[in-house]
Amino acid sequence: MAEESKLPIYGALGANIGIAVIKFIAASVTGSSAMLSEGIHSTVDSGNELLLLLGISRSKKPADQGHPFGHGKELYFWSLIVGILIFALGGGMSLYEGITHIQHPEPLKDPKWNYIVLAVSMFFEGGSLIIAVKKFNELRGKGTFWSELRASKDPSLFAVIYEDAAALAGLITAFLGVFLGHYFNNPIFDGVASIVIGLILCVVAVVMVVESRKLLIGESAQSDIVRGIYELVNQDEDISTVYYPLTMHLSPNEILLALDVQFRKDISLKEVVDAISRTENNIRAAFPDVKRIYIEAKNLAKSGEQIAREYREREEL
Repeated sequence: MAEESKLPIYGALGANIGIAVIKFIAASVTGSSAMLSEGIHSTVDSGNELLLLLGISRSKKPADQGHPFGHGKELYFWSLIVGILIFALGGGMSLYEGITHIQHPEPLKDPKWNYIVLAVSMFFEGGSLIIAVKKFNELRGKGTFWSELRASKDPSLFAVIYEDAAALAGLITAFLGVFLGHYFNNPIFDGVASIVIGLILCVVAVVMVVESRKLLIGESAQSDIVRGIYELVNQDEDISTVYYPLTMHLSPNEILLALDVQFRKDISLKEVVDAISRTENNIRAAFPDVKRIYIEAKNLAKSGEQIAREYREREEL
């Protein structure tokens, strides 16, 4: 993974730590349930960014005997944990706080501090979201923003975007809860806002868990990459038939490719080896994220790997 992809996480981490502190201070001063829920939200988000950084670090460990394909999926595992934490801690505690506040309403104090904190929080969360979206736009394909976001294989980007979008939605909800609670002199609005914030976090958490699960169990590369590989290999004159390429993401920027091909019947041993080498080089040049390629020759007495090994042995002689 490119080192630059950590920038959105660092931006979100710095913003969330500072925002969490001032939210808790404001909640203690004003007694706002929605503000307390937002403080919990920012604290959970701060922990989530640390877990994503941990996932990035562990995913870079080199391959070993126990993990011959590397540790790239560590990032997908920790992004799954992030989704679970958002649901359990962020969403669950916000729902609990909102329900408790409705059952035992407390008069709200001076809302001035709430408004100041919410304004500052919106500024920092908005800045964090802009950084993440800008980085994502630099890397995404030609599809729409939301379709590309759903298809993204990089939790360090899509997780931050989902979290920051949820944070802004939560801040708007908290503002409405505080404003309506004071306007109508009814603290119930504040508790309802806390429940809505909890529901927003639960929805975002479910989306993140679903996305992380697909990646963790072995999601294919994007359809345009698979189609591009097929068309590229199909252009080789020594290959008569290309079967559907099988791909799997080992990490955001590492794809495993298994490719079954059928060579011309009149092809020589040397031409088979040259065609395999040429095909691998062409694929890597066109699709740099394809790091591991396994080509199997169909309808041959020997596999492409056996042919290549025998050819190298003959060359050595």
